[in-house]
Amino acid sequence: MEEKILVEVQDLKKYFKTTKGMLHAVDGVNFQIKKGTTLGVVGESGCGKSTLGRLLLHLHESTGGKIIYDGVDITNYDEKQMREVRKKMQMIFQDPQASLDPRKNVKELIGEPLKNYKVCGTKEEYEKKVEEIMDTVGLAKRYAESYSHELDGGRRQRIGIGRALAMNPEFIVCDEPVSALDVSIQAQVLNLLMDLQDEKGLTYIFITHDLSVVKHISHEIVVMYLGQCVEYAKTADLFNNPMHPYTQGLLNAVPIPSLTAKKLSTQVMRGELTSPIDPVPGCRFAARCPYATDKCRGKDIELKEIEPGHFVSCRKVLDEMKV
Repeated sequence: MEEKILVEVQDLKKYFKTTKGMLHAVDGVNFQIKKGTTLGVVGESGCGKSTLGRLLLHLHESTGGKIIYDGVDITNYDEKQMREVRKKMQMIFQDPQASLDPRKNVKELIGEPLKNYKVCGTKEEYEKKVEEIMDTVGLAKRYAESYSHELDGGRRQRIGIGRALAMNPEFIVCDEPVSALDVSIQAQVLNLLMDLQDEKGLTYIFITHDLSVVKHISHEIVVMYLGQCVEYAKTADLFNNPMHPYTQGLLNAVPIPSLTAKKLSTQVMRGELTSPIDPVPGCRFAARCPYATDKCRGKDIELKEIEPGHFVSCRKVLDEMKV
């Protein structure tokens, strides 16, 4: 039985107008997310990861391309149409404290979506639903009257997860949900997200710069560089056989807690990100790539399938694989 595609983006673009020109935050990204799976999105700061996540929920309006949710093109949906879709699509934000109203207690924060959508007919039903959500995300009843600033980062993020779960969504955008947390708390939140996925059949897009986190939670991974997808593969394939020089550089930068373990190479990724404002055609990683040649410049390089389910945008790799 073929797995159902819940989310698909086709040639998705988002440009922001600046005084110096058009900033290409997301530039021609394509991927699919199967129902009940997690797509990890990784890359350096400024590569367009968070913008991509916000585009899916129409928190930013796209410049071009298509967003298809459950077989329906929602690209040009207006606010009223998106209000209905957002019952099924939710977001967990990077900074839990900044995304929570400090004037509301835990019970009010988690119950806010229920009130907005008038889900509960009675106060008793509302109280019971909030209590169930708190139990699901591991928040003790004694915190119901507490305010977010009185809690630690892990519990604040559990509030954010609870708010996202309130409407029983199918799809959740997780925008670096554990990056501001201690390592031990990170593990608790990640395990909670994975348990919820197994229990409720949730579909995630998990945005992060931490490769160890994305390896732990993702089924497939998109590697982004300056608004473009440079590699897209199943998690095991990407970690066992990274093909794009940028992906190799990212993996090589991850510290290995062993004196005997070997890295992919001793090569260090040097240089700074080039400007995303009106970028010239060609590979955007060329300025930092040790393998760059004239063939890498002057013409954009397509993302092509080099092995089943493994896509790469690199002239050197495509030539070697004769694709």
